[in-house]
Amino acid sequence: MQREDSRLKVGILSDSHGKDELLKDAIEKLQKEGAKYLLHLGDFQTPKNLEVLANANLLYAAVFGNNDRALIPYAKDFHIFSEPHYLKIKNTTFKLMHHPYYFTPDVDIILYGHLHKFAFEMHQGKLFLNPGEVCARNKPLCEAVLLEITKDTFIINYYAKNIDTKSFWEQKKFEQKRV
Repeated sequence: MQREDSRLKVGILSDSHGKDELLKDAIEKLQKEGAKYLLHLGDFQTPKNLEVLANANLLYAAVFGNNDRALIPYAKDFHIFSEPHYLKIKNTTFKLMHHPYYFTPDVDIILYGHLHKFAFEMHQGKLFLNPGEVCARNKPLCEAVLLEITKDTFIINYYAKNIDTKSFWEQKKFEQKRV
């Protein structure tokens, strides 16, 4: 009998800004790496971006970004919430937001977008994470994160693909101890 992998694998995306093909490519990469859930931190800008997320056939949730006002009528159909949005997946609690405003360490993982820059840090035993940008607007990189969660660790798999050189996805891996 095989033991099931006890790692929770969550794909994290932000700031797709209407770049449907880049969003689709990033989601496919996360699925290939084993993502079972997707969390999007806002700035979709187009209904087509929402469809790409929904068509991934994974459980997902998202928050509105500052450029998503026109998408408010789609909220219920596409699991988009106002920020901050709290959720729990298995035994791990998350706070999703677009803007980096609600930084209270009141959950296990605090996720934010808007800055278009990959960053993470541990603070008071909580993981704060920005996955960067899908849209490759501020730099020629399409970025995504696969977060693997175990009882003892957060494993941050950062993926970036240079859209100018049409390179393969490059990966950097970071491990943080869970407190």
